[in-house]
Amino acid sequence: MRFALRFNSITKFAALLLAVASAVGVDPTRAARAQCDECDGDECEEPSSYGPCACKPRGTLFQWSYGTSFSGGPPGPDEPLASDRPDFTEASTTVGRGVLQIEGGYTYFQDDADGTTVRTHSFPETLFRYGVFADWLEMRLAWNYGVEDTLAPGAPTSSVNGATDLYLGLKLALTPQEGVLPEMALMPQMTVPTGGSAFTNDETLPGLSWLYGWDVSDFLSTAGSSQINRRIDDGSGDEYLEYAQSWTVGYSLTDKLGAYTEWFALIPSGAETVKPEHYADGGFTYQFTNNFQVDIRAGVGLNEAATDFFTGAGLVVRFP
Repeated sequence: MRFALRFNSITKFAALLLAVASAVGVDPTRAARAQCDECDGDECEEPSSYGPCACKPRGTLFQWSYGTSFSGGPPGPDEPLASDRPDFTEASTTVGRGVLQIEGGYTYFQDDADGTTVRTHSFPETLFRYGVFADWLEMRLAWNYGVEDTLAPGAPTSSVNGATDLYLGLKLALTPQEGVLPEMALMPQMTVPTGGSAFTNDETLPGLSWLYGWDVSDFLSTAGSSQINRRIDDGSGDEYLEYAQSWTVGYSLTDKLGAYTEWFALIPSGAETVKPEHYADGGFTYQFTNNFQVDIRAGVGLNEAATDFFTGAGLVVRFP
């Protein structure tokens, strides 16, 4: 009873102070808002009339402009997820600290050259994304399996299969979008020689990807990626650098249905037998809930060295 009386008295006293401050034109949240400067890089939540503001970790590593109001970062649990699939261009956002997102699917490739047809099945294309330490940092691990059938005139079908090399990476959310300045992320990545004999490179192949994107309107968004990766020439067995460039345009057709069109290219430097490859692709995504998405896609090669055709489908599940 004594505690209840004391608490009631404190509440009335606080209300009286707020009333006096309001009457003389003093903003009771001004001092609390000033404390946001002490967040030192953390985002400051809007202070209430009853106490100081709360500081929370920022969603990106950097900001385009200095201030106490920060934007950007991963989508919240009550917002639709942002996936890396199905296009070649990965998302420029992370999943958020403590969030696990699993993406996977199946892709069929077909390439015809000089009467020989190569058909490749790629599955389950599993990518694990997990936010660690901060909203702007994400750990990445991918595993896949391939089956390749070669059909040549007058010869029996030959088939090879096996796991591909394990992919490991990090994604760092660098900046949010601010006007014409893009949302950006950086991904150091590598594959390690863990695959089967048919699909392994027998070496660790590091690389780096720079991601950037803009929301143009509620309907339209655009993004790109620039990569450089160490590769092994299948013909000569020598190493070379591969530059990968992509550009995608996204369309929000409804609240749940999205679409995209994209161009991407793989450009070797220093390779003896590998030639540049250019592709165009497009697809659709549908989000049944904020945490569950399905997708379909198809693409074609734009030059002789590129694979003629590919198509596939997949899904994404987020565990906030």
